[in-house]
Amino acid sequence: MDTTANPGKTRGQDPGASSAYLEAMDAQDSEPRIVPVLDEMVIGRDKQDSLDAARYLRIPEHTVSRRHARMRRSGDGYVIEDLHSFNGTFVNGERLAPGDWRRLRDGDEITLASKAFVFHSLIVPAAQNAPGIVTRSVDASDLTRLAPLHEVMAGDTDLAMQKLHAMAQVGIALGAVTDRETLIEKIMNFIFDLFPQAERAFMMLASGEDAAPTPVAARRRDGAPLDWQQLRISRTIVNDVVRNKRAVLSVDTLADRHYGAQESIIAQALRSVMCVPLLLEGECLGLIQVDTSSDPQAFREEDLEILTGVCAEAAVALKNFQLYSDIARLLDGFVRASVQAIEERDPVTAGHSFRVAGYAERLALAADRAEIPALRDIRFSREQMREIRYAALLHDFGKVGVREHVLRKEKKLHHADMRLLALRFQYVKACLERQAWRDLAQRQGREGMGREAFLQASAALEAALMQEFARLDAFHETIQRANEPAISSTASPPELEQLRACTYAGLDGGELRLLSDEEYAALSIAKGCLTPDERRQIEKHVVDSYSFLILIPWTRDLAGVPSIAHGHHEKLDGSGYPMGLRGSEICTQTRILTIADIFDALTAGDRPYKKAMPLEAALDLMGLECRAGHLDAALFSAFVESRAWNTQEAP
Repeated sequence: MDTTANPGKTRGQDPGASSAYLEAMDAQDSEPRIVPVLDEMVIGRDKQDSLDAARYLRIPEHTVSRRHARMRRSGDGYVIEDLHSFNGTFVNGERLAPGDWRRLRDGDEITLASKAFVFHSLIVPAAQNAPGIVTRSVDASDLTRLAPLHEVMAGDTDLAMQKLHAMAQVGIALGAVTDRETLIEKIMNFIFDLFPQAERAFMMLASGEDAAPTPVAARRRDGAPLDWQQLRISRTIVNDVVRNKRAVLSVDTLADRHYGAQESIIAQALRSVMCVPLLLEGECLGLIQVDTSSDPQAFREEDLEILTGVCAEAAVALKNFQLYSDIARLLDGFVRASVQAIEERDPVTAGHSFRVAGYAERLALAADRAEIPALRDIRFSREQMREIRYAALLHDFGKVGVREHVLRKEKKLHHADMRLLALRFQYVKACLERQAWRDLAQRQGREGMGREAFLQASAALEAALMQEFARLDAFHETIQRANEPAISSTASPPELEQLRACTYAGLDGGELRLLSDEEYAALSIAKGCLTPDERRQIEKHVVDSYSFLILIPWTRDLAGVPSIAHGHHEKLDGSGYPMGLRGSEICTQTRILTIADIFDALTAGDRPYKKAMPLEAALDLMGLECRAGHLDAALFSAFVESRAWNTQEAP
């Protein structure tokens, strides 16, 4: 096993973070006997670079598949799943069906090919939990609490401590912001908190390294916004600050020989001004200006130092936000490109994932705002909305592993199968015709029929052949009708059974069946166009989607993407797949995705095996699914009321 020999650690992971461990039954001296299990772990033969080392157990045995099995925590226990391994995964001697989850109990024996382990759980049942004894506690939040800056500046500490504390408060506040609008709003609020004498403040940001900064926020102390179009800014001060990358403090500005003659300063009667660049590693991202028209001595040098510190913190926060936005755009572009590439394999359903993502987003917004009692507690943050979008875009990611002839199957029999059937019918006709004329020739040789008798026999033969050909044509038409898939369960034509038993003589005298057992089974499919084996291959895409998606190192706010996508074919009554989850085991986000996916499958006009279902018929069918206990009725009501399928109507 590819783990460290120290049983107290596994690849640098603190074993205290695990709630279970595997005990190797046949470990060698050079191998560890104890392997901690975290909340999720993949077991296989090859190293997985995309997985954190602590979440992968490598068993370098040729009998172990590359990705053999997966264990994860579920509630107050652990479950194990076989990842379609070649030699199988066994629990207490029983082989797991690929894709099925099996709950583990303490002491269960797990066998993966030639390797055997005993599972041990460290989770103590809730009823047995003993109360802890706390001798002393410290509220850590007090050490990083965001206090109002006027309280910080009004304290009994000296000026240096006040500055340090104020900068710490600014850093704490700005460090947690991930969107530009909130960031700019917080910065403007800090300005007026730090400088009670300031009457006006504005921020300018540059769109590029060589671009001139433009206003992005301008406010008065009373909170009233300033019109950017009407804002008169001293370009002399701005150019001085940006070009020279230096902070400017001007007291009694109207008398300042350097700035006092400027028209914009005179027009606004600016008496005291501070203007500081937003600098980071030599790059000027913009500037912040604070001014007043009432007190020529409003700002002092220590005020400029504080504003310079605030601008330094703001510049770091702005740069971090820019990088965060770049990463978000990169991830979004990668996701969209991946979906586009997957859907290229099946052009007839191209656009499905993007439509489902749109439906899911609008339904999530509708559920968030709905007054339906069952949905009043639903509130989705911006991060959760993004998580739902990515899960919807990637819910069919596993189809990359489905063979194309299955993925693109339009009817019950493939095009190649239907061509072979057509050729078989032509061959049968040729055999019948050849045998009939051969029999006539032999009769002529035996009986020596005259011209009139031969013509009558020929005409009778032609009539018999035409009658048999018409019968064969009727059989072929029956096959073509039966080959069309049905949306709901439909009985196969009774003529199929007759066709199944129909045989003809071939050229070699052997018996030739018009319809094989495999073709009969495919044509007898009651719903859809997939055989049981092909349906299993298609359904496996859900498990494959999850297997692929967990390899992506999602950030904490997107960690739920694999699980949300994994359950989009689950049903509330447990009749779905792959895990047969019930009720509360299916999260709200997954229920939303399920409704969006089913709606598009019913109404999409790009499916070759069925026509697009009219809107009202699709909604009626989904309503039946709700009443049958398959779909969430409250979410479906929000879907209908908000008309979430309509891109022109925002909920």
